[in-house]
Amino acid sequence: MDLRNIAIIAHVDHGKTTLVDELLKQSGVYREGQATTERAMDSNDIERERGITILAKATSVEWKGTRINIVDTPGHADFGGEVERILSMVDGVCLLVDAAEGPMPQTKFVLAKALALNLRPIVVLNKVDKPAAEPDRALNEVFDLFANLGADDHQLDFPVLYASGINGWADTELDGPRKDMADLFDLILKHVPAPAQIARKSEPFRMLATTLSADAFIGRILTGRVESGTLKAGETIKALTRTGEKLEQFRVSKILAFRGLGQQPIELAEAGDIVTIAGMSKATVADTLCALEVDTALPAQPIDPPTISVTFGINDSPLAGRDGSKVQSRVIRERLMKEAEINVAIKIADTPGGDAFDVAGRGELQMGVLIENMRREGFELSISRPRVILREEDGKKLEPIEEVTIDVDDEYTGAVIEKLTGPRKGELVEMKPAGAGKTRIIAHVPARGLIGYHGEFMTDTRGSGVLNRVFHEWAPHKGPIQGRRQGVLISMENGTSVAYALWNLEERGKMFIGAQEPIYEGMIIGEHSRDNDLEVNPLKGKKLTNVRASGTDEAVRLTTPVIMSLEQAIAYIDDDELVEVTPKAIRLRKRHLDPHERKRNARSKD
Repeated sequence: MDLRNIAIIAHVDHGKTTLVDELLKQSGVYREGQATTERAMDSNDIERERGITILAKATSVEWKGTRINIVDTPGHADFGGEVERILSMVDGVCLLVDAAEGPMPQTKFVLAKALALNLRPIVVLNKVDKPAAEPDRALNEVFDLFANLGADDHQLDFPVLYASGINGWADTELDGPRKDMADLFDLILKHVPAPAQIARKSEPFRMLATTLSADAFIGRILTGRVESGTLKAGETIKALTRTGEKLEQFRVSKILAFRGLGQQPIELAEAGDIVTIAGMSKATVADTLCALEVDTALPAQPIDPPTISVTFGINDSPLAGRDGSKVQSRVIRERLMKEAEINVAIKIADTPGGDAFDVAGRGELQMGVLIENMRREGFELSISRPRVILREEDGKKLEPIEEVTIDVDDEYTGAVIEKLTGPRKGELVEMKPAGAGKTRIIAHVPARGLIGYHGEFMTDTRGSGVLNRVFHEWAPHKGPIQGRRQGVLISMENGTSVAYALWNLEERGKMFIGAQEPIYEGMIIGEHSRDNDLEVNPLKGKKLTNVRASGTDEAVRLTTPVIMSLEQAIAYIDDDELVEVTPKAIRLRKRHLDPHERKRNARSKD
């Protein structure tokens, strides 16, 4: 059967997963009347809840006798490591661009990687039926982007389709029949070349592993594209590292191929096809799986380095062990090491004490997703404030700078620019009207300055702004950046919070807890209205006397507390604070719970 391998790349929320849904439906993957889910490719719980794709996943459809392997990729910069690896498995990319928003930072990031690998792009202008859509402007911006990224004449001559993924149509003309996706299928067959690997069918078997996962029944499995030769189930092959050293020799217990939404066992894997192999115990991503006579490893894409690190420690608060079952440092270490194997964008290192681990990754969202997965599995953790990873070059200290693209209503531009260029040491690069009463701001801001900014940005723009960021370059260190301005309210007692005490504390600042919640000494229960930390007693009940007032006692009415999400909590804390994460609660606390210890620590720093 004829083969085509294609990846769908785009910025977050431009409609990749919805488009794949329609391709699956219209190619006849589903039976008549079969129950289908929306965003079928977003398979895990967190992807469904947040509406974002985190892991790249493959599927395959048949069209006019040709099998098309389609890879759906994440659009968020924090999961860019997935996209970089996946592109080595395909021969063409379908670049999806929102006709209203035009190309965004992540579009630029993934397109640069695709052009560097010499892939043939198809541009699909999605959501052209939106009221704010400007397909002509979006197309001009896409062309400029290709030119800026140094595309050759062949790549610049890209075909364009106008589509609405959610309504299930794609046409070569803007005012086409708007009926189905047939034009897109036909264009993939015509424009994307068949895998060049097919010509190497008679050579010995070689395959580069691009994604790693585990199956409850067959264990460790690696997915990749067969670069040459064929492989039968039951054959013995070996794994080589990137440098060509032999890792292990193993018998292939199973070969799976993508057929529709599921994977089916097949007897024979052939050059050019994307398959999954089981049976290995050590081989991982970027290793070469090959026949026993092969000695040279396939070249693997180097992965961009991590930009931030967070310390994962054991939960040592007085409430430790109440919610979770996995609390020992040994169990946490095992889980993190397993994650580092599957996710190549994450690096794990032990700290000198042995009960905490440094986890380096791409961004706060990536860390948030890892912590969220762990707490759902029953882990209890204490998490530090994210730190940016710095570099030394020629005796100079360099820090990562991010390119930030912001779409915001005109009336809020002043507040946004002031925050980015003032205390956060950013530089304004471009500012232009984005239509419909919005302005697009592009700035280069140190990654340190963006930690914790997202929540503030949402407040400043009344929730209407859109902020996107992508790594830009390494630049000389810009000097100190001020952290949080407000102090916090710290509990001085252990016990259960009392409504009357919280009511009396409301004039001191915003509360993070409600009444009847367990608290302990050193726990942060609110934000102080001033810039210093204040120790308070949230357990103080009302003194009872036998004097009765003529008006009956007013019932205590508390202001609703501020409930933070995991990412907000991690971004909010200071260097001397931690986030306590358990399966049922997210609490903020001081690193040192004892006030004398805190004072001693503060003095030693001075």
